[in-house]
Amino acid sequence: MRAALVFLAAGITAGALLLAGRGVGVAARLVWLLPIHVEFLLMGWTVQLVLGIAYWILPAAPTGAERGHPAITWAAFGCFNAGVLLAALAGAIGTSRFLLLTGRSLEAVAAAGFLIQAWPRIRRSGNRGDPRIMDARLPAPASPGTLLAGSAP
Repeated sequence: MRAALVFLAAGITAGALLLAGRGVGVAARLVWLLPIHVEFLLMGWTVQLVLGIAYWILPAAPTGAERGHPAITWAAFGCFNAGVLLAALAGAIGTSRFLLLTGRSLEAVAAAGFLIQAWPRIRRSGNRGDPRIMDARLPAPASPGTLLAGSAP
């Protein structure tokens, strides 16, 4: 979550510099900041925030570490952030398809790592066959007419 906030601050700063450049007439010199602004806010902030919230909100793993394997989690975190930085750098340079491909590949590896460590926790959230969960069969909802007439179901 902290890394997402760092990307938010950096993305907003890049956007503020772009906007200020338009005001003082140097926007053409700062156009290289646009891909950094977009990458940091879309991938670095938004996607990383979603992944961070999903990491904490998913139920505990049925076996092993509560939040998944720590080495896979840290590797995915490192790959994702390196991928965001490389993709932003590739956009700023504008001529390096290799950097862009490398950055996007690292982001894809990070997504796969996240799914690998989160999948047991996602499967557990279905609670199939768990006797501690209440019976899912609920009574039929009351019709609107009975609620308006004042008679409780």
